[in-house]
Amino acid sequence: MSRANRPRYAARLNAFKQLSPGSDVRDWITAAGQVGGLGAADLNFPDHFAIYNATQMAGFLNDAGMTLNGVAMRYYSDPGFKLGAFTHPDPQVRSAALDITKQGVDTCAAMGGKTVTLWMGQDGFDYAFQMDYAAAWDRTIEAISKICAHNPAIDIAIEYKPNEPRAYALMPDIGTTLLACHAVNAPNLGVTLDFAHVLYADEMPAHSAALIGRHSRMIGLHLNDGYGKRDDGLMVGSVHAIQTVELLVAMLRMNQTDVIYFDTFPDMGGLNPIEEARTNIALTDRLMEVAEALSDDVALGEAIDQQDAALSHRIVAKALFGG
Repeated sequence: MSRANRPRYAARLNAFKQLSPGSDVRDWITAAGQVGGLGAADLNFPDHFAIYNATQMAGFLNDAGMTLNGVAMRYYSDPGFKLGAFTHPDPQVRSAALDITKQGVDTCAAMGGKTVTLWMGQDGFDYAFQMDYAAAWDRTIEAISKICAHNPAIDIAIEYKPNEPRAYALMPDIGTTLLACHAVNAPNLGVTLDFAHVLYADEMPAHSAALIGRHSRMIGLHLNDGYGKRDDGLMVGSVHAIQTVELLVAMLRMNQTDVIYFDTFPDMGGLNPIEEARTNIALTDRLMEVAEALSDDVALGEAIDQQDAALSHRIVAKALFGG
């Protein structure tokens, strides 16, 4: 794959808040444009549209040299959804969540985006005997089905995570998420894989990607890293470089390398978000070079066929570290 065919990169806009206290999303977009190498952006809905409309937001992105990749729904910021959005016990609240999501789909389409991401962290439970699990599942499947049908030209991606803010998420892992995709059975439904979420779910990223490729569609890829105890949002390849390369190899073989979104948290550790984003780009460029070299490596393929981890590890280590 030539550099011209490399994926476009996007970064978490909220990370840029710390550069200018009291600023708004227009300033964060401007800061992201100063990174160099970010060609796409994901906007949170409705949060990022509190002041500006879709036309204005599209103009801000254009001024920064970026295009809209998609819209990420954010229900948790509304205290009315503390007990859930699609699973809330009040049917009026569930209806409101569905209406907001349809507005997000419409906004994404109006701005030329292609993906709406559903991270349903508030749709879960904290205690035994708190939730009717079957009813909550049915309500969620019904809601996602209606969202997919609202505009079949817009891809809908489920981003799973084991927990947070709820103690248990209704869709905490790849298996449950794929069950939901099967139940909805819509051609524009798929999965967004978040590297740190996958680690947090005690999964191997490339394995989860392979399952998505077999049973659904990989719509989005969030790269970051962590120690698997929580959603750390560390820089790409900083902890699990080899697992990141294996995931990138899987993505190349699946032809899923359009946009890579850096869902990292420089604000949590006091890092300069511009420099942190530049580091993510540099590391991902390097790891992508390694993945491209390994994706067609005959010796590596043979070692994997034989489950010879010693040999495959030497091949990967040489590609990563030289020697």
